[in-house]
Formats: sequence, C-alpha cells, structure tokens
Amino acid sequence: MVVVPSSRPLVSVPDARWLGLWPDGESPVELSLWDMTAPLPRGGASAGRDPERLAFVVLPYMGKASVMHHLADLPSLQVVQLLSAGYESVLPLLPPGVTLTNAAGVHDSSTAELAVALAVSALRGIGEFARAQSRGRWLGGTRPALADRRVLLIGVGNVGEAIEARLLPFEVEVTRVGSRARDDGRGHVHGIDEVARLLPDHQVVVLACPLTEATRGLVDAAFLAAMPDGALLVNVARGPVVVTDDLVSALAGGRLHAALDVTDPEPLPAGHPLWRSPNTLISPHVGGDSTAFPPRARAMLRDQLERFAAGQPLVNIVAGPVR
Repeated sequence: MVVVPSSRPLVSVPDARWLGLWPDGESPVELSLWDMTAPLPRGGASAGRDPERLAFVVLPYMGKASVMHHLADLPSLQVVQLLSAGYESVLPLLPPGVTLTNAAGVHDSSTAELAVALAVSALRGIGEFARAQSRGRWLGGTRPALADRRVLLIGVGNVGEAIEARLLPFEVEVTRVGSRARDDGRGHVHGIDEVARLLPDHQVVVLACPLTEATRGLVDAAFLAAMPDGALLVNVARGPVVVTDDLVSALAGGRLHAALDVTDPEPLPAGHPLWRSPNTLISPHVGGDSTAFPPRARAMLRDQLERFAAGQPLVNIVAGPVR
C-alpha cells in the first residue's frame, strides 16, 4: 500500500502533453513540468517546485539515460513511470526502494502496425521503388509476397500478440516463440531454446521480444546462417538483440534481407555500414511514436496517477517494491 501525504502528491511530467489529464474535475495529484535535462529548481513558482515533495516522476519518452542521475536527488521519490515498454536502460539508475512502472500496452498497436509495414515494404521492394522514383526510373519485376510466408515471431507479449493479429489476415503461418515452451489460448508457444531448429523453415523472422540477458545477442552469426536464402529479419524489439557486426556480414553477400526499426548503436551514425548494406530497410526507432501514442499514454497516466493518489495497487510494475 502506498502512503501519500495529506496534500495532493507532487508528480512531474516531461512536457505539456501530459497536463490537463482531468479536464472535467479536480486533479488528485499536483502536476509540474520537468524534462530532466537540468536539476529541479528549488523554491518559487517555477515548474518542479519543492523537489523534496516530488513522489512520482514520469520520464521523458525516448529520453537519454544520462539524465536519470537526477532521480537520486529526490528524497520523497516513490515511483518512476516510463512512457515506453522497454526499461532495461533505466534499471541500473533506479534508486533503491523506488518502484519502476512501464507503459505496457500503450505502444502495441503502433509497433505492430510498423512491424507489418516493414515486412511488406522490405519484401515488395518499396524502398527500392522510392529511390527509383527520385531518379524517374520505372523499376518492375516480381517481388516476394508476404502471403504464404512462414513467419517466426519471437516475443509473445502484448506487442507480439498485436503483431500476430495483424499478420494473420495476410495469409501467413505464424510460429510463436517465447521464453519457454507452453500452450495458451492461441495455441502452442515454442521455447527460445528451439529457435535454431525452427529457423530453416521460416522465410520471415520478426523480433518483438524484450531485451534480457537471454535475448541480448540472440541474433548472431549462427542464427543468421540458419535462416534460409532470401529470408527477412524484422526487428522492432531492441537493437542489442542483434549482433550488429554479424548482421552486416550476413547482409553483405545479399543472401538475407533486413527491416530494422531499432539498431545497435542507436541513433545509427551516418557512416555506419548498416546504412549501405544491401537488402536493408531502416526506420529510426519510430515503432511506438505515432498519433496513437498520446491518447493511449494519457489514459494510462490518468489511471496510474489516480491509483497512486488513492493508495491503490499500481499497474505495469517491472522493478522495485510492489505498490
């Protein structure tokens, strides 16, 4: 159970999009603006006043981990809320005794939409068509369809489930892979230890798994070598799930294709060889950043802050005390 002061708890949000969450009634919390690029100002009427009272911090979306050290300066901090599903970069900087919650469910639709878009675009040559258009060149030829492909979907959480729902109307066969083998309401889930056996029989591999010690470097030279000729790798998970140097080497020969919304490093430097790799389509980590994001995030924040103010259990806890 969360213990809050008699006055409304002080909560910081990173920008004005997250203000006005209760337009029809009084806010149960006191909201202040703090983008974490500088220490909280002390005193006065400026945003982020009374940092000693700050109990709940909403981190900037896609913010840099380099600003997280400010969290250690907040003596009353109880909860850190992410606006993303991934949380691996925040964990090492989370102060002791503080609860970390993520935005699971907020980005599912947008990320799934982009995953399918990347797969279709890479297979049908949309990137090549766009480049040919700028040169006034009519680039014909038969391209692979997504239809009739066998898709290996690695990651069966909220995003994975949303991707599967959007893939099935394309008349594909989806094989799901999770952290362990099991059965659920949608059928069988293969364990991650079965991937090497499954890869040769799938023409498309979609990565939608969290970055953990088990998935870091999962896609290495052996993984890529097991993929059949002409296969496509789609990554909407995290860049370090893939060993970048191994992917560059595998793509160099033209045997495989890749469509990547995330890379390692990120942002990808201008001179990086991935930019020049054949059969490669890259988007700049925009899977969750669409017009669908703000209204879903606002609804999530409103619910979470109402829970916090009322001392009710929080949702989407990924680390720290259960509140």
